[in-house]
Amino acid sequence: MRIIVDRDKCSALGICESVAPDFFEISQDGIMVLKEEFVTEDRLEELREACDGCPTEALSLAP
Repeated sequence: MRIIVDRDKCSALGICESVAPDFFEISQDGIMVLKEEFVTEDRLEELREACDGCPTEALSLAP
């Protein structure tokens, strides 16, 4: 699976970073940095939680 980020929707609140810090980071400039684009099966639940927790719906997963 691949993480998709809609940069137009992302407000860099950091919820994704708190749920999945290995994948997301909020830079000092206030920009969300995607640290890993691809998700292995064993990390999929963690990423689903991060996507579901995004209040702006900027995150999604694609095959």
